[in-house]
Amino acid sequence: MKAAIINDYGNNEVVRIVDIERPEPKAGEILVKVHAAGVNPIDWKIRSGAGQRLGMTLPIHMGGELVGTIEKLGADVNSFAPGEAIFGMVHTGAFAEYAIVKAADMARKPSNLNFVQAAALPLAGSTAWQAIFDEAGLTGGQRLLITNSSGGVGSLAVQFAKANGAHVTAVASARNEEFVSSLGADDFIDYTSQPFEQAARDMDVVFDTMGGSTFQRAFQTLRKGGFMVTVVAFPDGEAERYGVGVTRSFTLPSARNLTSIKELVEAGKVTPHVDTVLPFEEVKQALALSEAGRARGKIVLNIGM
Repeated sequence: MKAAIINDYGNNEVVRIVDIERPEPKAGEILVKVHAAGVNPIDWKIRSGAGQRLGMTLPIHMGGELVGTIEKLGADVNSFAPGEAIFGMVHTGAFAEYAIVKAADMARKPSNLNFVQAAALPLAGSTAWQAIFDEAGLTGGQRLLITNSSGGVGSLAVQFAKANGAHVTAVASARNEEFVSSLGADDFIDYTSQPFEQAARDMDVVFDTMGGSTFQRAFQTLRKGGFMVTVVAFPDGEAERYGVGVTRSFTLPSARNLTSIKELVEAGKVTPHVDTVLPFEEVKQALALSEAGRARGKIVLNIGM
């Protein structure tokens, strides 16, 4: 089977597609024939050296989310059957023709999505869901600001929040206004024409996926007692000055979250948006596109339909 791996850290030149032996599932595991895999910023960050900081050992098999069909079940796995279509997150190895996954981390693919569409959901969807609901506790009627509403994570966060009755203020560039508004955002701020922190006030929750100065400035949009959740910055005492709460959210595999997302998708309340689909052989280009940071929605590798 073919798999994308790195033997060293660096730019895309270190990424190689190689032939390796197909793995066998152990107890609690599933061998999945991968049909599509989502590409995320964490993939090129691992390639560039974050893998070492995360305690990963070279060679690293790349890819953190997938959708495919069950090829073989490991011992004690009785919640799925061979041939079923499933999706979810993996620690490593999604950019491959076959992958080993933990059965406890998987959910059945939404029935109304194809494999490419479903590949846009596991990591981005889990990131958004865990941040705004599990960490920030967003509820219906609250006001949410999303600092990047047009990317893979932000575009799903808009839809999740609207499906749960929140008021959403979306921040993005002018070229994405129509796209973001079509997702259901109540208000739109073009950050290229005005400082977003001057246009938004009294937010109950801020969801930050940008970090840096955007993270720092976003505190000004919160009401007293409001809450910010970030998936990129490391809070360091800023919240006290503004009288708000803040936390860093670390995305974890969750079959429960995926099942909740699946139900919203099948109910027609959430639609993943795929920006670019590339064949497996163009994994380097997919990583480069992700690193450029201009995708509207998700970048997906078509590995074997």
